[in-house]
Amino acid sequence: MIVKEINEGAKIPYEVSGAKICFDDDLTINLAKRQEDWAVHIDVCSDKDGALVIGAASGSYYVAQIDIPEREYTEPETSGEDEGEEAAQPEAVALDMDKVTLTLWALENYA
Repeated sequence: MIVKEINEGAKIPYEVSGAKICFDDDLTINLAKRQEDWAVHIDVCSDKDGALVIGAASGSYYVAQIDIPEREYTEPETSGEDEGEEAAQPEAVALDMDKVTLTLWALENYA
């Protein structure tokens, strides 16, 4: 995972387990489940009561942002034997957590 720190100060604690990230032992997000055929951006914020929420509209300030790359596919091998054979479909590759970017913000008001 690529980790970026936007500003100076204490950051929210987090743990990564497989394709899941858990913030402050409170909010867990399965990144593989959120991956799409396009890049996905997730805002993690704290609301006015200090609770972690997903989405900037429901939060008071940023805690973290997650950028998940678009889903990748393997190219199927073609045998070329039978023209009547149904063509093999590409298969989705598991999320590569090394390509996920986690951006962290300082916890000025986090309770």
